[in-house]
Amino acid sequence: MSMTNDEIIEVAKKYAAHNASEHEGVAQSGSVIGKVLAEHPKLKNRVKEIIPLINKTVRQVNTWTQEQQTIYVTENYPELLETEKIVEEPKTLPPLENVEEWPMVKTRFAPNPDGALHLGSAEPIVFCDEYAKMYDGHFILRYEDTSAEVKPPILEMYDAILEDLHWLGVKVDEKYIQSDRIEIYYEYAEKILREGNAYVCDCDVDKFRELYMDKKPCPCRDLPPHEQLRRWEMMLDGRYEQGDAVVRIKTDIEHPNPAVRDWPALRISEAWHPRKGNKYRVWPLY
Repeated sequence: MSMTNDEIIEVAKKYAAHNASEHEGVAQSGSVIGKVLAEHPKLKNRVKEIIPLINKTVRQVNTWTQEQQTIYVTENYPELLETEKIVEEPKTLPPLENVEEWPMVKTRFAPNPDGALHLGSAEPIVFCDEYAKMYDGHFILRYEDTSAEVKPPILEMYDAILEDLHWLGVKVDEKYIQSDRIEIYYEYAEKILREGNAYVCDCDVDKFRELYMDKKPCPCRDLPPHEQLRRWEMMLDGRYEQGDAVVRIKTDIEHPNPAVRDWPALRISEAWHPRKGNKYRVWPLY
């Protein structure tokens, strides 16, 4: 039987009063939420619903005097005072901020299938999976396999990575392979070029670097959409060779971070792809 709101509020009040008595009369919502979820793990499936209740209860308890907080714990939950020195703090993830504003939490792990996962990969995998489970959300596995000339994918690694995730106890809700979605990237590339939000740049690399470090646009940036689309076709049909042109997204050319200024979205690569062969010559960057 699921807990009622009143029961949840009472548990929150218990931990809020105890937490406040240890922090000069001010309870910390994150700590209280963690305590409530540790005592009642099944509430993780209702976390978006209960967070506002707990936050409201914490605010109420914080209006009490420190004496009232201590008396409340002493009279109603003396076991907290008796065991607080020997009970280890529960290990729970901190709640995500403003999570109640979104219909669903989606987390993502995006490996390049050019080799096996390693121990360092486990940390982001487990974090993403636990948050997805905590909020009854979705865990997305997205293979980033579009840089065959730099990190050529290994066919066996697609299944091996999925097996490793299952071994870790991860529930994969959605799986995407970037190289299977090239036509989608092409569709959106053409759309943003037509709308004037991107451009095909065929400037010399060193010349472009000099311009963007000086916060100046290159000559390609202001060419009309029909010229951008013509250049796009040249990228696709081979009139541009590898290294001759890239699609750049128009951003703030004066942005303080140089990496943000008109960053490259797609480039030409003639490298053979183990899943697609030479079907495509224009590939998205990460």
